Amino acid sequence: MTGASTATATPAQRLAAFAVATRDGELGAEQRQKVTGHLLDLLGNSIAALSERPGAAVRELVEEWGGAPAATVIGSTTRLPAPSAALVNGTLAHSLDFDDTHLPSVLHPSASVLPAALATAEAVGATGAQLLDAAAVGIEVTCRLGMAQYDEKLGNSVFFDRGLHATAICGAIGAAVAAAMLRGLDADGVCSAIGIAASMGSGIIEANRTGGTVKRVHCGWAAHAGVVAADMARLGLTGPPTVLEGRFGFFQAFCGDRFDEATVVAAVTEGLGERWELARLFIKPYPCNHFTHAGVDAAMRLRRRGVDPGHVARLTLGVPAPVLRTIAEPAAEKAHPRSGYHAAFSGPYTVAAGLLAEPDAPGHGLGVFHADFTDEAAADPARLDLAARVTCVADEECTAVFPHQFPAVLTAELDDGSTVTERVMVNRGSPQDPLDASELTAKFLANALGAGAEPLVRALADEVWNIAAAADTTGLTRTLSAVTAGT
Repeated sequence: MTGASTATATPAQRLAAFAVATRDGELGAEQRQKVTGHLLDLLGNSIAALSERPGAAVRELVEEWGGAPAATVIGSTTRLPAPSAALVNGTLAHSLDFDDTHLPSVLHPSASVLPAALATAEAVGATGAQLLDAAAVGIEVTCRLGMAQYDEKLGNSVFFDRGLHATAICGAIGAAVAAAMLRGLDADGVCSAIGIAASMGSGIIEANRTGGTVKRVHCGWAAHAGVVAADMARLGLTGPPTVLEGRFGFFQAFCGDRFDEATVVAAVTEGLGERWELARLFIKPYPCNHFTHAGVDAAMRLRRRGVDPGHVARLTLGVPAPVLRTIAEPAAEKAHPRSGYHAAFSGPYTVAAGLLAEPDAPGHGLGVFHADFTDEAAADPARLDLAARVTCVADEECTAVFPHQFPAVLTAELDDGSTVTERVMVNRGSPQDPLDASELTAKFLANALGAGAEPLVRALADEVWNIAAAADTTGLTRTLSAVTAGT
């Protein structure tokens, strides 16, 4: 950090110094283990998304581009330049909306950072520990940038309120930091990578309202931008050290007059290396909108308590007021979703799926999963009949907790006139109720077993869980290629 003390350093310079210090020191075992679980989760989600068109389209495109074989592309037998691999793999990671979430910023950081880190680590021959350390810092940077524009009074991100996909624009910078660390850049080089990536990140969320599959590419493009930014910095391109807080910097450009420099500096830099936003990441157990998850858990708890769906007269789902527009409106549409994709954003349908799930059925053991969100499942008369009995309302206690958790209260009125209620105030998969290693492995296997032979899929899980001790990523990427070679 040439010419800048800690006291006078800009936020970008302080992030760069933190990145280099982490790389030259040693990340804690807790952070490495946390990132390892998220890497396993990301690979499973990506493999499960191979049949989706967005990932396939991007893969076909980068194969047309060609280039020097440097990194593994999930689902392809062709190795390609690291930016191309990051573009495909980041697209796959976000395609099913099954990737991890940071609250209350509502970012999905791993889907941008991990593909960039994995591609760069393979390209440079980094160790598994170096991969994890770079990914941890990249995720931390992404989350801190998102938190810098979280408005507590609004209960939302200023980015989102302005129609911007915070995951994509913050993720490009986090991906650049991770790639720059793995490329061995010094603090000035990492700072330049931040400055370059800030001109590359983009993402407009209008598709959430009116359709289109472009949002699924946002994380891929952010990963691609991060790898390219780090390479440009490596070859001498420079970025402004005031790129974040400056008069024409990142936050001013994206947030306008709702940008406060003091808030940004504090959110981005305070407690770096001591307080980890990484620790606040949630992992989704169910492949549906995160706002629906507590309702699913409440429904499965009712089933375990002996509530028979056939004896349910009506159900009332209480949720935070702000989520009603996503999972409850319009009511007729949510009670009878048009497709499996629409069902994943329906409070009534997901409650029905949870109540109909067999609590002790063999398989992944997580309850609701991909089979519940096919077009055929969404048209199932039994599910639709039960969904039609669900009324969604705002719950005051849930609203007070939101968006630090996405809670729900579910009350079933039975045909004998009795009522049973379940309150889920903490999300499964959150830091307060995390999925353990066996549950993360179960989710991974359920995602990946359709793509490859079970011994190979299990071997891939073992490679990931042991990546911290690996001399390089060759074993992981070779097994990953073998799993998806025929997909």
